[in-house]
Amino acid sequence: MKKILVAEDNPANRELMGEVLAGRGYEVIEACDGQEALRKIEEMNPDLVLLDIQLPLLDGFAVLQQIRQMPRFAKLRVVAVTANAMKEDREKGAKAGFDAYISKPIDVAGLRTQVAELLSSAD
Repeated sequence: MKKILVAEDNPANRELMGEVLAGRGYEVIEACDGQEALRKIEEMNPDLVLLDIQLPLLDGFAVLQQIRQMPRFAKLRVVAVTANAMKEDREKGAKAGFDAYISKPIDVAGLRTQVAELLSSAD
């Protein structure tokens, strides 16, 4: 079973993504802030991370930077999840090293499709 970390400080968004992914048979791990996200990545070794950009303690960019510095997680797929959906925001995320971008509010069908594509291309 593939493991997905949902790092999101908004409980409603975290619950929505968790329910959608669990309904597809994925094991969902949750984190509420950037430090917890890093800890859970180390402990649980997820296959994919859905990472809110505006997390407390460490924002998504800081979390991604630390992930990319760990050789063990060099190929870990990390998706930026954010309400900032302008073209410049997507470009900034791509330059930072995010593998994909999901806009809020969450499009459930798009979330399912994107997660499935990312996980199949990671194999």
